[in-house]
Amino acid sequence: MTLLIVVGVFVVVAVAVFVLFSLMDQRRARARLLRERLETADKPAERRPDDDLALVRDEMLSEIPAIDNLLRRSERISRLQTSLSQADLNIRAGNVLLICVVSAAALGAFVFLWSGFPQAFWLGVIFGAIIPYSYVSYRRSKRFQEFETLFPHAIDQVARAVRAGHAFTTALELIANDTSEPVASEFRKLFEEQKFGLPVRDALMNLTERVPLVDVKFFVTAVMLQRETGGNLAEILDNLSYVIRERFKILRQVRVYTAQGRLTMMLLMALPPIIVVTMRMLNPTFIEPLFADPIGHVLVVAGISLQTVGYFVIRRIIQIQV
Repeated sequence: MTLLIVVGVFVVVAVAVFVLFSLMDQRRARARLLRERLETADKPAERRPDDDLALVRDEMLSEIPAIDNLLRRSERISRLQTSLSQADLNIRAGNVLLICVVSAAALGAFVFLWSGFPQAFWLGVIFGAIIPYSYVSYRRSKRFQEFETLFPHAIDQVARAVRAGHAFTTALELIANDTSEPVASEFRKLFEEQKFGLPVRDALMNLTERVPLVDVKFFVTAVMLQRETGGNLAEILDNLSYVIRERFKILRQVRVYTAQGRLTMMLLMALPPIIVVTMRMLNPTFIEPLFADPIGHVLVVAGISLQTVGYFVIRRIIQIQV
């Protein structure tokens, strides 16, 4: 109970300090922004060609200026914001970090109150901090899978539009209006970027940054090569669509062959926690030495370490690149 009180006091004090500094910084944030814009306007010759584009694509990591300035110093937080955009989650990286802190404290307190062992608190904190990031990763992977499924159909639409006499940029607009999500939103961004003056090559490169998939890179490479060297774009896109669909067929066959390995991984990862929870509910005195005795602590750490190693080993075995 003392540990929970200490953690609660720490969280309250930390939040109070952040709020205080944010209120102090917000008063100067607008004036500082205006001053920076005026300084930029006074020195137009020193600006690089990509500065305007960087300002358009820039996103705040937190609505609180003090926290935003702090988070921008970390490259990992910037990558987290990119992952949130790729997962189509309208939330900032600073809010995700706050959710991780709250989730870690809540799950740690729950595990401590349920088990009665102080050591279990830190285990709950670790899992609580990982859960929000795991959800972001899951949403990102699911969105990319949906994009890969619809992408060959989008390529076919581009090929048909080009064959009918439309320009490539017009074909992009047709995809943005007729295709389902998430392909429609990504191609809409691509169309709007080149519509507002960005070169098509740069807009295509931005597409590969937003959707870092092999199929998208193939598509962008084929389009850029055709624009530079010439050729029948419709035929190139038809061949690319055929290759992507054939790769999907092979990938589905691989998933069938690795189904046993994936099932084994899920069973091995889920079995120890289920056994511990079941024994805690049915016979608490039997499982108590595992958390109360120092040797039990060593066994818990060793078990978690071996489980983690086994997870990555099995995952490496069943992941076959196609």
